[in-house]
Amino acid sequence: MELSVVVSTLNDRERLLSSLDALYEVTPQSTEVIVVNGPSSDGTTGVVRDRPDVDVLVEISERNENVSRNAGCGVATGDVIAFLDGSHAVESGWVDAIETAFADGADVATGPVTGSVELETTEQEQTKTVARRSVTLFDGSNVAFDRTVLDALDGFDEYLKGDGARDCAHRVAGLDFDVHWRSEMAVRAEVGADGGQTKRDWGTTYRALSYRLAKNYGPRPTVVVRTIGSALRDGGAGVRRIVSGEATPTGWVSDGTDVVTNTARGFVDGIRARVGDRSAQRNPNGISVRHDRAVRVYDRR
Repeated sequence: MELSVVVSTLNDRERLLSSLDALYEVTPQSTEVIVVNGPSSDGTTGVVRDRPDVDVLVEISERNENVSRNAGCGVATGDVIAFLDGSHAVESGWVDAIETAFADGADVATGPVTGSVELETTEQEQTKTVARRSVTLFDGSNVAFDRTVLDALDGFDEYLKGDGARDCAHRVAGLDFDVHWRSEMAVRAEVGADGGQTKRDWGTTYRALSYRLAKNYGPRPTVVVRTIGSALRDGGAGVRRIVSGEATPTGWVSDGTDVVTNTARGFVDGIRARVGDRSAQRNPNGISVRHDRAVRVYDRR
């Protein structure tokens, strides 16, 4: 197995260095390490270029994790390509777990992401059924693909600013690829200076949700039901936060307006994307669509 590891980062130099140190400790010397940076303004470029364990540094200009992953995939040469976030560090059994998964016939391998304080975590295997399709979810901070699978998917959908891995999981299931979960393929989130806490952008979240459901499954009732059900659950949680004093009614109404507006926009764009790519690939915004992601590439191979 020839392994390439794509590490995406944005203004997170210290945690990136910890991530690269952990990766260096567990990967064989033959592993190809690619860092996709940008657009950072914290000196990341200089410190990464000084590291002999980084084979390629790709500078991009967009704040989009899916553009970052596709840019890294575009320069990777391995027959297995793994994706990490620069704020996460691999555990000791990570590489062995990837090798075992692909030796056992995996098309995609993934494992737990621990230590995260985000609203959603993937510490355990998660499987969902949508329109009779069983989907094994994976985190874009810890997933590895056979290169032929990424080619079939045309990488990640760059329409999405986030949740690209979740959309990718639905497309993987649609193409009948096998996802293997390995508990030993673990990464941990490194806590930054802000404690790792972020305010959720509900508009972006629901635009992504309605887009990926409409794109992958079309305008069927299950798409509407799932979206409305999710909104009701989150809205109820918001009411409880108001009662407990953690949120304000004004903020709740503002978030609700964002949810409604972005859900409608995502649904329309998802249907357009479905029409734009009628194949099982379902990716009209993938790797093959553009070739100008990289602003600059430093390649020492």
